[in-house]
Amino acid sequence: MSIRTPPRLLELVGQSLLRHQALAISTQEELPTELFPSPLFMEAFSRRCTAYPGCLSQVRWPRWASGEGPVQKRVLKFSALPLFSHRRWKLQVLDLQDVCENFWMVWSEAMAHEFFPNAMRNRKLVQDCPRMRGQQPLTVFIELWLKNRTLDEYLTCLLLWVKQRKDLLHLCCKKLKILGMPFHNIRSILKMVNLDCIQEVEVNRKWILPILTQFTPYLGHMRNLQKLVLSHMDVSRYVSPEQKKIVTQFTTQFLKLRCLQKFYMNSVSFLEGHLDQLLSYLKTPLKILAITNCVLLESDLRHLSQCPSVSQLKTLDLRGIRLANFSLVPLQVLLEKVAATLEYLDLDDCGIVDSQVNAILPALNRCFELTTFSFCGNPISMATLENLLCHTIRLNNICLELHPAPRESYDADGTLCWSRFAQLRAELMGRVRDFRHPKRILFCTDYCSHCGNRSFYDLEVDQCCC
Repeated sequence: MSIRTPPRLLELVGQSLLRHQALAISTQEELPTELFPSPLFMEAFSRRCTAYPGCLSQVRWPRWASGEGPVQKRVLKFSALPLFSHRRWKLQVLDLQDVCENFWMVWSEAMAHEFFPNAMRNRKLVQDCPRMRGQQPLTVFIELWLKNRTLDEYLTCLLLWVKQRKDLLHLCCKKLKILGMPFHNIRSILKMVNLDCIQEVEVNRKWILPILTQFTPYLGHMRNLQKLVLSHMDVSRYVSPEQKKIVTQFTTQFLKLRCLQKFYMNSVSFLEGHLDQLLSYLKTPLKILAITNCVLLESDLRHLSQCPSVSQLKTLDLRGIRLANFSLVPLQVLLEKVAATLEYLDLDDCGIVDSQVNAILPALNRCFELTTFSFCGNPISMATLENLLCHTIRLNNICLELHPAPRESYDADGTLCWSRFAQLRAELMGRVRDFRHPKRILFCTDYCSHCGNRSFYDLEVDQCCC
């Protein structure tokens, strides 16, 4: 026979208030805050009670409120919150960023047992958004991941709730990810969100020219944007005059992005021959610049080295930019410019050959803050690799180096010869042992058949990893 745990005094008080509407209304100013909003609210919701003090007396419960679906439950709970007012506190912020679907129950149980789980205890208070000081009595913080072709049920209900109360609350979205939704749906959402609240935007979608044209005006209104990620933008199929016009419309928006610090561009086709145009509109120093898997001209690299906004970079990522036939003097100039601040440098798969490496070595020697250097996928010889290691290994702050296996390690068909690599590896280990340091040096050997990522040989532990 199981022994049933008796209800706590707080639970009995809540049940009594829900049974006696007049008592609940008359005593709402004296009720302890421990009852709000979760314990009493959850009980009122489960009973479809309309006498929740100061909050649910104005809510008309729909037929589906008996709890058939979790989406409706959550939206109904949201709709009650803005009406809540208590003598000792009034709801001003509803933070729906990074919350689990069960967060109401977690909050309720935590309050009942007078503890908060780590996820809630460590949760940072939301910072002010640009419009929190306005007339709206409630600010709702959300993060938007638009990855499905249609709006999911939860987002549909939430946006409808916001639209019906647009004069009573302020919807603040700090992080926006666009991964797979048609633009007409995206447009309807962007019209509801205050664009100057957005701080991070990621667009990872194969947008063609007309869609990029429609997105451009919205980007210009994101005046507090700090991080922008653009991936798979393809306008190569359009004729030159039309392409130039839209690139101009797009790049001029960067004049308004005066808070931008982190800028990532991956597989963006319109940069070729136009990078100077984009860079000229950047008016604030960047901390991170990643231009990866794009086609650039040698003139683009030269303009990059001359751009004032890159002089304080901490991260420079040029993976997949083919530099084999370029003069690397502009890259040398760029490295000299950022030597005092650069911490992460990625030159993977740039096709850099032996004759080009010497051009960047003097500048690389000055990057004393560098902690990570990646140079995989560049076909260099054993002699060049030794020379490169002799320079980078003297950098005191460097913790991780990623290099290609020497060109001599491969057979004529491109297959790695492990016996030859072992011999060359032993020679490199002799070089490394001459320097006492905690650095980790990995050599790219192949691609892992299981995860598809690069596999590496770790000199320190004498084994492969991926």
